[in-house]
Amino acid sequence: MSDRIFGLFGLLLSIGFALAAFQIEESFLSDIVGPKAFPLIIATILGISSLVIALRPDPEPTWPSLLRFVEIVAAAVVMIIYAEALPEIGFVVATAFAAAYMSWRLGSKPLEAILVGVGTSVGIYVIFHLALGLSLARGPWGF
Repeated sequence: MSDRIFGLFGLLLSIGFALAAFQIEESFLSDIVGPKAFPLIIATILGISSLVIALRPDPEPTWPSLLRFVEIVAAAVVMIIYAEALPEIGFVVATAFAAAYMSWRLGSKPLEAILVGVGTSVGIYVIFHLALGLSLARGPWGF
């Protein structure tokens, strides 16, 4: 039953996403594809996936224990804090903390998690900012 509810919720979400995509105004200078294409592709994939979940649910879904549920909520809170902290402390520092926490919760030892967090943060910074020239949130230290 829970899969059907989740599937129907996802289907309604995809419909709302598609309706919002149709509200995007196109400029006369836009490319052939236009700004509506990507949101409509996402809405279509979400809609099809939700229909499959609603029409072919698992026979007996297993729910996480209370401890696992708390960990899931904590991970979501960390990602919200990450998004809020990103413009304030910059990409490198915020990503290092978020990646270290996630790595620790996925089973790394604390020192390993810190190394993974720093390595992930610096690696992404080097690839996306230094090599590809993309703009990332700058912190008070300029990176």
